[in-house]
Amino acid sequence: MPLTLWMSLAAICAMGAMSPGPSLAVVLRHTLGGGRLPGVITGVSHAFGVGFYALLTVWGLGELIERTPLLFRAITWCGALYLAWLGVKALRASKANALEAHPARANRWQAARDGMLVALGNPKLIVFFIALLSQFVTPGMSDMARLIIVLTAMVIDGGWYTLVAVGLSHSRVLPWLQTHAHWINRATGVMLLLVAARIVWATTS
Repeated sequence: MPLTLWMSLAAICAMGAMSPGPSLAVVLRHTLGGGRLPGVITGVSHAFGVGFYALLTVWGLGELIERTPLLFRAITWCGALYLAWLGVKALRASKANALEAHPARANRWQAARDGMLVALGNPKLIVFFIALLSQFVTPGMSDMARLIIVLTAMVIDGGWYTLVAVGLSHSRVLPWLQTHAHWINRATGVMLLLVAARIVWATTS
């Protein structure tokens, strides 16, 4: 793959990763609840979900999803339900629980699960990869070039959310966030519910 083409790919992936949405909200919530490590785990596991959709796209399976409305709708509804569940969970978090850090192994597993599922449950990712990444795929492209596309999407996404988690968990930032965690959880919950509602509205209108 020519360097100029790869740089265009990297720029598109970076813009997609940096756009605010449910993924950022989930990384923020796990960073608040458990500190730096759970936040980083959430970001890295999110990158694997991104890699899965990138893999589908570069090997042509993305077109199958696009041509099968029922499959796409099922993915969309499952994603909306999961985002709504995360939103309700954030809204129900008590002020005391929001301020406590739980770096236990179970929470790290939950962070990995939520990071992966919020990526897999986001129909915008499917549309994003099919519409944009497919432009970089040619019929005669080698498997190595396809792998470079997938790894580029994963590394940029995981790198961005790792930076976010590290920045949010800074000794000067995290105490302020934890002090206001109750309201941050409320705002996160509302945002996730609004995203879920918008997804449902888009699929039924």
